[in-house]
Amino acid sequence: MTKVAELHDRVIAHFEGKAGELGLTLPQALLLRQLDSAIPMSEIAGKLHCDASNVTGIVDRLEARGLVERRTRQDDRRVKEIVATTQGERMRNRVSALLSEIPGLSQMPADELATLLHLLSVALGRLPEEE
Repeated sequence: MTKVAELHDRVIAHFEGKAGELGLTLPQALLLRQLDSAIPMSEIAGKLHCDASNVTGIVDRLEARGLVERRTRQDDRRVKEIVATTQGERMRNRVSALLSEIPGLSQMPADELATLLHLLSVALGRLPEEE
């Protein structure tokens, strides 16, 4: 099991370092990565595995940089959604590209990487189609 923890640490360190090069903290990069569509503020904390009180600060800083904006949901004005701006979409694409550059994984042959991803899916209790 220590190899899984070691891989996790390597991925997080890589992602955090590369996000820093883009001027983002790890939570900001992770939030941007989730924004392929509008997400209610109430769901973001769960996706980021953090306390809801932290989400406001993360969103505030991304909004100040012009990367996201808050919108009121049309069908329920009480719900605030976060959506990427055009500049935020460009940054989201750059953040997503960071995941294809993970040392040790990006150099793996495609068949071995597919096997690893399948085994990780099984370990997580997910079927490959669910991802």
